[in-house]
Amino acid sequence: MEPELENRNRGEVELPSIVFGPVLALGAFTALLALLAGLFGWHANEMLLTAAGVGAGVVLLAVALLYWQVAKRRVVEGALHNIEVRVAGIVESAMDAIISVDENQHIVLFNAAAETVFGCPREQAIGTPLARFIPERFRAEHERHVRRFGETGTSSRRMGTARIVTGLRRNGEEFPIDASISHVTENGRKFYTVILRDATERARAEEALRKSKEELREIALNAHSVREQEKSRVARELHDELAQALTALKMDVAWIRSHVPAGDGALSRKLADIEVMLDSTVAATRRISADLRPLLLDDLGLVPAAEWLVQKFTERTGIRCEFAIGVPDLGLEDPHASAVFRILQESLTNAARHAQASLVEVTIDRSDGAVTLTVRDNGRGFSPEQPRKPGSYGLTGLRERAYLLGGEVNIASEHGRGTTIEVRIPFQSRTVQP
Repeated sequence: MEPELENRNRGEVELPSIVFGPVLALGAFTALLALLAGLFGWHANEMLLTAAGVGAGVVLLAVALLYWQVAKRRVVEGALHNIEVRVAGIVESAMDAIISVDENQHIVLFNAAAETVFGCPREQAIGTPLARFIPERFRAEHERHVRRFGETGTSSRRMGTARIVTGLRRNGEEFPIDASISHVTENGRKFYTVILRDATERARAEEALRKSKEELREIALNAHSVREQEKSRVARELHDELAQALTALKMDVAWIRSHVPAGDGALSRKLADIEVMLDSTVAATRRISADLRPLLLDDLGLVPAAEWLVQKFTERTGIRCEFAIGVPDLGLEDPHASAVFRILQESLTNAARHAQASLVEVTIDRSDGAVTLTVRDNGRGFSPEQPRKPGSYGLTGLRERAYLLGGEVNIASEHGRGTTIEVRIPFQSRTVQP
């Protein structure tokens, strides 16, 4: 028997029991009194008075019990009614659409917000299949999904975490939904309740944000490319124009020095000082040009430029640096080649400034349509979770360069156990001519 029916029958049985129970007890008491009267020789009047008094007491008790039971039942019914009214008020005033369906997925509850969201009056929704508010191509899968949910034993969960949830308005318009589902069992029947909201505006905002991020990425990438081009232009002018002019000037000074009279020592010394200054200026010009952008990167490609960078790092810091290439030709061009070179440059700079390492290992490889740069040192390490120091943008710069090309940076480090920086950047390799 269903619980609701059992409760109703129990309530219907309790009242007759209260009324007829004392009557039956009174009859039994009267029979017992008659038996006692026969045994002890009581007179009829005495027996009648005794029975009347007992009967009156029993009737009063029965009436009191009946009144108490009726009053208690009214209190319970009133409390239940108040709860139902409050719940109904909450459901109706909810800003989210609330829809309940039975085990056959027919609608049994459709609140005011659901009317607004789906553009359908409640009278036309109640009793109809829930499938009318789901696009046809999703109906079969949705029905299976709800049935599987009812069989899992989970009371509630969010919908759409693994797939897109789409609703269908009465006018045929499809829209995205953010929803959660729950189920309960009443009287042996399952009821499913979906609380949902129209996610159209959020989807539009997310799409606008995505487009904005893409535009910002393109702008930043273009700015980086322009900056690298400008660095390349300035570096080449320093190398080709200024350095060559200084070299020619040095040759002229050497010619003048060779024609100075033998007795003019002061002039010879002055010319020698000028030659020394010219040598240092030429060296500084070449160094500045290389720091701006090594010509090897434009003329010979990433691998020779990376080898040169590693060599200069060892010469400048005295830290041993091992360099390995996974494939002979990476097939990498700008802006990817410039990004990998700059990330390697910044990683080596960080190792020289902060790591206190004695060995740095650099590996560049290509696989699965992506180039991977790994820089590993045996230095003191650090905690990646610790707050960034003010004015320190080294790791931020690495992530920015990788992000602009759709790549990612993973940093693993512990105190006393060194640091490993792994950068993976997707790219389309060029065709290598045989």
